[in-house]
Amino acid sequence: MNTGDSVSFFDRQFRQQVLSQDFQLNPFELAALPHLTGRVLDFGCGLGNLAIAAAQRGCSVVALDASPTAIEHLRQRAAAEALPVIAIEADLRNYEVAEDFDCVVCIGLLMFFDCTTALDVLSKLQQRVRPDGIAVINVLIEGTTYLDMFQPDSYCLFERDEMENRFAGWNIIHSEYSDFDAPGQRIKSFVTLIARKPGS
Repeated sequence: MNTGDSVSFFDRQFRQQVLSQDFQLNPFELAALPHLTGRVLDFGCGLGNLAIAAAQRGCSVVALDASPTAIEHLRQRAAAEALPVIAIEADLRNYEVAEDFDCVVCIGLLMFFDCTTALDVLSKLQQRVRPDGIAVINVLIEGTTYLDMFQPDSYCLFERDEMENRFAGWNIIHSEYSDFDAPGQRIKSFVTLIARKPGS
């Protein structure tokens, strides 16, 4: 996630969630969870609710985020439950993932990069999915009118069908558009894509 405004925005949100003990999976994480097996990369993990749930189901998880609050919370929670979760604080715009995974998850992150960076990161994440592995990608798309959490010069709203096009040749397991009301009678429009990489 970008350093600066967006990280600060979510770090404040994460602190509030920790205080209120709000660790429920969001709808996108709930959609992803049944597809996660083996070695999982949660790229932009937030508080790590999905990472914890995946580890409780037998996955080993590498979880990355730019929020110090989120990563510290996840480390403490994973340690308390003795779960196989490695939590790393990192600037994900240029973080080099060093291994391949059975499942790569990136929920609610790529839109916080400029489009060139977002597409570069997406391509690198696709490369890190093992043959027959799963990618779960969730992004905001055009039609979104709530932009308060973005830095004005550094975000990317994807075209409506762009994500499916970026996964041409993969087996699309799940593709869903969803709109959520936002403050000021505005809208957040998302696409969630779950796809299986072709086998070797």
